Amino acid sequence: MGSHRKALRTTAVGAVSATLIAGSALGLAPTAQAAGAVRFVDITGDGGTVLKANVITPVGAGATHRYPLLVLPTSWGFPQVEYLAQARKLADSGYVVVSYNVRGFWQSGGEIEVAGPPDIADASKVIDWALANTPADAGHIGMAGVSYGAGISLIAAAHDRRIKAVAALSGWADLIGSIYSGRTQHVQAAGLLDGVSVLTGRQDPEVRQIFDDFYASDLSREQDIIDWGKKRSAATYVDQLNRNGAAVMLANAWGDSVFPPNTYTDFYEKLKGPKRLEFRPGDHATAELPGLFGLPNDVWTDTERWFDHYLKGAANGIATEQPVQLKSRSTGGYEGYPDWKSVAATERKIALGGTTTIHTNVDSGADGGIVFLSSILDQVARFPPVAAIPLLPRRWAAVWKSPKYGTSQQIRGAAKLHTTVTPTKESGTLVAYLYDVGPLGLGKLVSNAPYTFHGFTPGKPFGLDLELFSTAYDVPAGHRLALVVDTVDPLYIEHNPSGAQLTFSSPADDPSYVSIPLRKQ
Repeated sequence: MGSHRKALRTTAVGAVSATLIAGSALGLAPTAQAAGAVRFVDITGDGGTVLKANVITPVGAGATHRYPLLVLPTSWGFPQVEYLAQARKLADSGYVVVSYNVRGFWQSGGEIEVAGPPDIADASKVIDWALANTPADAGHIGMAGVSYGAGISLIAAAHDRRIKAVAALSGWADLIGSIYSGRTQHVQAAGLLDGVSVLTGRQDPEVRQIFDDFYASDLSREQDIIDWGKKRSAATYVDQLNRNGAAVMLANAWGDSVFPPNTYTDFYEKLKGPKRLEFRPGDHATAELPGLFGLPNDVWTDTERWFDHYLKGAANGIATEQPVQLKSRSTGGYEGYPDWKSVAATERKIALGGTTTIHTNVDSGADGGIVFLSSILDQVARFPPVAAIPLLPRRWAAVWKSPKYGTSQQIRGAAKLHTTVTPTKESGTLVAYLYDVGPLGLGKLVSNAPYTFHGFTPGKPFGLDLELFSTAYDVPAGHRLALVVDTVDPLYIEHNPSGAQLTFSSPADDPSYVSIPLRKQ
């Protein structure tokens, strides 16, 4: 079994590497000639672990001139040639670029630590190696990465003062807040990460146990999982990051089904130094993916501009632009804002009146889609998951609708649900969905979020406040919004005992509503 898996991994690394190298050659032929040759090297990481890496320097680079250094840790499950196309382009622009396979994956040594202390120590070891073995400038160092590489880069910048600028693309700021939001396991996201790591790497025994406990819904292990995740979250180290003063650029997709956007928005507001926040349509890493093949790409263009300014001092305008840049899922242009709080100029409440009881354990037909696939379809065709709102069975779904809107409603930010819930059991899960409903009753998913509770008293009402995932979506004139709540979604693990029911009410002294954040029009 072990030899078969090793052979499979070897075959996979060859296939993925060949694809990325081919993309680099075809997409960046001019810069491939201008940048120096690629050197494949072994770097000794923390504890003597060997990290497989590659280095590209500017053409003609010698010992007499120093260049800014960029360190690029790989994404989850990707080989060390992942960034080859961008590394060539950056080297042609005057950077020393070192890309390395993080420990535990592909041909690097060690085991997968999920951005644990050894991974962060590895990043500093790679910087040490680059300063000793390349014409890199110790005073001008940046880190960037996609997904896993983004998370490692942010945490490394909090621990290593030498890192002056970071570009974290499709990463996370709060690991638990990403895959366990609303105290609910995002099972499709976790299963994808787990499966990829088994295929392309070697999990640390503690990581394997975390995955197993996560799937098992073992509440006795919940705090251990939360504590484990906090050690691997940049939000835990935001004060250190602020003291170090690194310039931080965050970029993500609205529909990221692995690391939803909300943890980035919260984190961004806590940053005190130079910062930038970008959101675009798409799913996990899909916004920047074309750039990995050398194709024109806004995310990578802004990444290079970020480093050019903060590592080279280039007056390219990025520091004077509005720092929050959003692209709506409904339009093609960018919108600039001075901060995240300014994205929504006002909020409009939809009253959730009356009393509604739903049964659990059955999927009503309202769903968040399929990890990766659904938001990619929304990105390329503007076709998110849909549901026929009038046909949703009211036994398993609670539905509230707004009046028809006479003008377009430009939703920007996170909708917030406030309601009163009375359960018949001590535990339960619900999922809230916000839909854009057209004249024929077909609802297009605007956003969603899960919520799970444990240890509550059956029959006793409790207040619920739930923030849905942030988005930018324009509801056309003549449409209405619908809030749907049910209890089963394939994206999440549900915790409803058999036969449980949930009742939603709107007391006179605490009325229920969903608050919709709207752009100034």
